[in-house]
Amino acid sequence: MIMRKKPRNAKIGIFAVSHSIYDTQFPGLYDNLNLYHSDLISIIEKNEVEVVDFGMIDTSEKAFEVLPKMQGAGLDLLICNMVTYATSSVFAPIIRDVKVPVILTALQPRSKLDYTKASTFMQLENDNICSVPEFIGVANRLDRRVYDVIIGKLYGDPKAEREIAEWCDIAKVLHDLKGARIGLMGHTLEAMYDMHTDPTAISSAFGVHVPLLEVDSVAKIYSEVTDKEIADKIKLIDCEFDMLEPKSDPVTMKLTDEDKYRAARDAVALEKFVEKNKLTGLAYYYEGAEGSLNREVATNFIVGNSILNAQGIPMCGEYDIKTCIAMLIMDRLNIGGSFAEFHPIDFEEDFVLIGHDGPHHLAIADGKPILRSLKKYHGKPGSGASVEFKLKEGKITMLGITQKSDGRFKFVIGEGYSQKGPIPPTGNTNTRGFFEPTTCEFLKKWVMEGPTHHYALGVGHHAKAIAKIADVLGIEAVIVK
Repeated sequence: MIMRKKPRNAKIGIFAVSHSIYDTQFPGLYDNLNLYHSDLISIIEKNEVEVVDFGMIDTSEKAFEVLPKMQGAGLDLLICNMVTYATSSVFAPIIRDVKVPVILTALQPRSKLDYTKASTFMQLENDNICSVPEFIGVANRLDRRVYDVIIGKLYGDPKAEREIAEWCDIAKVLHDLKGARIGLMGHTLEAMYDMHTDPTAISSAFGVHVPLLEVDSVAKIYSEVTDKEIADKIKLIDCEFDMLEPKSDPVTMKLTDEDKYRAARDAVALEKFVEKNKLTGLAYYYEGAEGSLNREVATNFIVGNSILNAQGIPMCGEYDIKTCIAMLIMDRLNIGGSFAEFHPIDFEEDFVLIGHDGPHHLAIADGKPILRSLKKYHGKPGSGASVEFKLKEGKITMLGITQKSDGRFKFVIGEGYSQKGPIPPTGNTNTRGFFEPTTCEFLKKWVMEGPTHHYALGVGHHAKAIAKIADVLGIEAVIVK
């Protein structure tokens, strides 16, 4: 029942390059190269992106002519399709002046030449790699970056198609970072120095806006929620979550009707608040006076947060806007993005429990998440409904965004494995995280990179893709191994 509120999308520009002299020397070559170019566009479009084709550029004059169109197209990524040899004069004006990441594709139509029938015509049709060194060398001389080159076959090459798909996903991340509204509400949880962040620094590094919001605004909406809206949200909660009896932890009990009602009412108010403020995501923390409406509202966001995460709107506790952005990156890569930290280590089986007491991404849960009533939120005020679920079994990726002494941001990235097994029934999310070469060795390397204690948790192994995003943003990235 939970659907993404905003589809993942991106606008990708593409142009092919050739050498104009070939047009008269080899009749039919130009038409064939354009057919190959069209076939690559079809491969790209399979990744649910909008493709803007700028056609064949085979002279420097055409490059200068098309450049303003590229600059005004609102692109997230630009692909230069190396369909044959081309001089770098057709590329230099573009790489010098476009402001989006540029990659090259050198995808050969034939897996090899037919040497018994080989001709110059056939060679030129498959000369995709020939001028790649020239193009990248000239980009370097212009102090510009080519961020990647995809080398392979145009047809029947799953590896090349995976690389294209990865860049399409990266483009979707870049698309949604531009102009994103990542709200901050409340204040940092007292004494968490690693959570403090300057909103202007966030805007500078990620191209987002940071609205500064008030809990009172959510409380006002909470007071106006209708009985029908609450009943509809309760139906959604009943469908998407299980409510089980407590196990060993005396802090937990089976979800009460009162806690379910408050969680549903809060979820409605939170959804309306997000829509009213046009938020892409939200990081918050607020305590409020005991018995106050603000405390009732601010301490019952967990269920609503989890629903919004599943809808593609990252919601992050403890005022951690850096992890909120990490969650957004993971969501737009379509790999989840839960709010997470390290819990106790199991030294006998060599894993560490990974989870948190706050918002998680329901799309990466193993089965239905569980709702329990907590008599107290440990370390924080309030009580109420909390989400407990296990992560899907298999590969996992972690992204922590931290800051260095000079204020610059840094990505700390790691990969591991989630495996099935019992977790503490505490009403909080946990999964068993296994890391190489051993979990303790990995954890030592991770913490020595100076991360915050929170990070975003997703499924699959995507460290290289996230490192490419950091590279495009001009942010240092470390993959912990």
